Amino acid sequence: MNPAALELKEACIQAAQEVIAEQGVEGLSMRDVARRLGVSHQAPYKHYESKDHLLAEVMRRCFAQFTAFLDARLRFDAPHEDLGSLGSQYLAYAMKHPLEYRLMFGTPWPAPAEYPSLVEDAQHAFNVLRSVLSRLHEKHPNKAHKVDVDAMFIWSSLHGLASITQANVMKHLSIDDDVREHASQYVMGMVSVALSQSSDSL
Repeated sequence: MNPAALELKEACIQAAQEVIAEQGVEGLSMRDVARRLGVSHQAPYKHYESKDHLLAEVMRRCFAQFTAFLDARLRFDAPHEDLGSLGSQYLAYAMKHPLEYRLMFGTPWPAPAEYPSLVEDAQHAFNVLRSVLSRLHEKHPNKAHKVDVDAMFIWSSLHGLASITQANVMKHLSIDDDVREHASQYVMGMVSVALSQSSDSL
């Protein structure tokens, strides 16, 4: 791919993100992307077959960025400590990259069978959590099942907190700033307690 073509391909991603940030996913169109880039309305189609293909690539990159962010966390040998670090990193990403977070977890996916790379990057992100839990449950007799149910519990807890702290209603609730600041630490502490108490179940 020549440099000009590569530049246009990358520019389409940036323009698509700008459209989504301003108008939501519903407002995304190939024509609007082309207009923002000052190219013919057919130019983006040289790199993306449709709006869904472009959206899938935007979302795939979000998952890749998300996974890299999780991998860049402070690591610990002790699984419980490493899990706490992973949870904090998850919430930090949601706060720093709200658009990307909503795209990953609040946007209907294009048909996944057509975009295997999107599925692969999403699975990679989930496997970061699985890898820590695998160390935590190394000797559990039903390890694979235990890892996945705990992963769902942790993910739903963190996603709930990340989503509610970004909701508009939070601006109108009488919640002290101190509570907001310590919410993530408290939730991760309760998750750790719950995992400790359920270590022999399932």
